[in-house]
Amino acid sequence: MNAKLRRLLSWEGLLLAVLLLVAIINTNLAPAYVSLNNQINLFQLSIEKIIVALVMTFIIINGEIDLSVASVMGLAACIVAVLFEQGIPMELAIVVALLAGALCGAFNGFWVAYVGLPSLAVTLAGMIGFRGVARILIEDRSIGGFPAWFTALGQQPLIGPFPFSLIVFGCLFAIAFVVLQYSGVGRLVYVVGHNAAVARYSGIDVARLKLGLFVASGLIAALAGILLAARLGAVRGNTADGFELDIITMVLLGGVSIFGGVGNLVGVGLSILVILNLRNGMSLLNVTGNVQTGVVGLLLILSVLLPNLAQIVRERWQRRIVQRKEVPAEIETSVSS
Repeated sequence: MNAKLRRLLSWEGLLLAVLLLVAIINTNLAPAYVSLNNQINLFQLSIEKIIVALVMTFIIINGEIDLSVASVMGLAACIVAVLFEQGIPMELAIVVALLAGALCGAFNGFWVAYVGLPSLAVTLAGMIGFRGVARILIEDRSIGGFPAWFTALGQQPLIGPFPFSLIVFGCLFAIAFVVLQYSGVGRLVYVVGHNAAVARYSGIDVARLKLGLFVASGLIAALAGILLAARLGAVRGNTADGFELDIITMVLLGGVSIFGGVGNLVGVGLSILVILNLRNGMSLLNVTGNVQTGVVGLLLILSVLLPNLAQIVRERWQRRIVQRKEVPAEIETSVSS
């Protein structure tokens, strides 16, 4: 009973309560909200972001951050579009875009893991640089006219009512959950995120792990960018611009500590559902996109502040309990003397 109570009072329990509240409000606003088509559409409109949020969870638990993921998404989409425009088969263009994403991640990982530069600075430079390359490739144009099979990947159901991108997310979530929670790699991610210096002295190849995570981040971001191009049917230089805000918010709101070493994919999954349903509800109320972005920004601030405040309150409460236990012992000692 105590274990169940602690789970309900945990951060995941709070997110579950918020999700239920948002779902109830949305149902009252629009009865069609609970339909299967609306729920699939709810995921489909942000599917690329939540795919990248999975690998971002690994990055932040490891004590780093990747601000360049949205730019890598845009760059991969632009590479696919430009190569296809030049007459390259779409299949080969997709492979080249995936390799480019992995190289972007390797570039970030090298400077962070082996040179020792802060990931915040490195990936901020990557965010600007990769976006610049994407704009140079396409300039102010819009490239579309992709093959029907390619656009179908992002727009048409594949199995029943479920589109290809949603199936990809489900498979990646299952894989990421098993790796993070039940594998040796997952344990290393937590250990290094908690204290990289101690992990290094313990014989863990910290640099190799960090490099691998950034390569995975670039690869998954490129995959998400390709799926975004398929869903939109056209690509511009600003494709996926600003997506990093939503992605990082989903992870931090899920209880992953910005300082690393803490968090899990259950919380991130609930956070994703909260944000997607919240955006859906605001859309039902005809709230503009700028206001929705402002709400997400507020959630980002709260996701950083609230866990830290809770930790401070918890430490003070534990300190008081210890002090109360020590006072009777001191009284008993003074009486016996």
